[in-house]
Amino acid sequence: MVEPSPPSPSLQIPNHMVPPPLDPPPQPSPSPPQPQQQRTSSLFSFPSRPALRVTSEFDSDSSIFLHKISCKLFDSLAKLKVSFQNDNKGQIFEPQLAFTSKHLSLHYDLEEQNAFVKSSFDVGPKLHFRAAHDVKAQQGEVGVVANLGDPGYALELSSPVPYVGYPKATFKFPLGEVSLVEREEEEVKKTLSISGIAKGQILNGICTAQYEEEDLKLRYCYKDEALSFIPTISLPSNALSFALKRQFSPSDKLSYWYNFDSNYWSAVYKHTYGKDFKFKAGYDSEVRLGWASLWVGDEGGKARTAPMKMKVQFMLQVPQDDIKSSALMFRVKKRWDV
Repeated sequence: MVEPSPPSPSLQIPNHMVPPPLDPPPQPSPSPPQPQQQRTSSLFSFPSRPALRVTSEFDSDSSIFLHKISCKLFDSLAKLKVSFQNDNKGQIFEPQLAFTSKHLSLHYDLEEQNAFVKSSFDVGPKLHFRAAHDVKAQQGEVGVVANLGDPGYALELSSPVPYVGYPKATFKFPLGEVSLVEREEEEVKKTLSISGIAKGQILNGICTAQYEEEDLKLRYCYKDEALSFIPTISLPSNALSFALKRQFSPSDKLSYWYNFDSNYWSAVYKHTYGKDFKFKAGYDSEVRLGWASLWVGDEGGKARTAPMKMKVQFMLQVPQDDIKSSALMFRVKKRWDV
């Protein structure tokens, strides 16, 4: 099929039907005046108050209330937090003020009138700088971390402030790290001390070796879907202990720990009811104490993830030597978003 050819000039709209150029047809008013009105109105409006987050916690054992009030500033670029404690008489103590951001944090103790400042930022793509300073003690620390070519490899240099000697050097690699630091012995002699930690897979478990101040700790962890076995030995003291964890079901777990040197042992049974309820019971032979606790709300989570943004723990402690002195304690943590 032959496509139709474009219309010839003779078929165009006659000139007498086209409005003259000096009198164009009316067009809708442009939209820019509306944003201008919005900008004018926002000039006299006030920024909305940042949302406050209030968290209160009470421990019946100490009869102490802990309160935290925080809010995010500058579109969540920084956070301001005020915390204090009070007893059952209403006396307030340990008031603290904290300002935290990505690169700077400031903690101020109102009672001690002391500030602790920390800062960290990147200097280029492979260099990271950090610093910390205690204003009242006039002490601090500075450090630089350089990421080496391959991922997982880094070199860190850190030194206390004021400067007292060679900086501490730490070489990090995927299987652990090694540190070299200068130590002062007998206030006269200075020596270099080495410490480090290394991990590796042996058979079906992970072996960890940690060396510090002439003490070597060897730890082996075997774990499958139902069983975890973790023996630990320290050299040269030959202190030996082991932990055993048995998973009976997704909601039932038993943990046992034994120390061969002191013959002390402890055991903990845990049963979970969904995500927000957890029952635990255990015994510690070192303090000769049995206990049981019930958590309402995720034990390791925050209050904002718990039902009604509240976590509660009830604990019963029963001393083996004096059952009559058993005590029932509880902790409550509640959060409000204002």
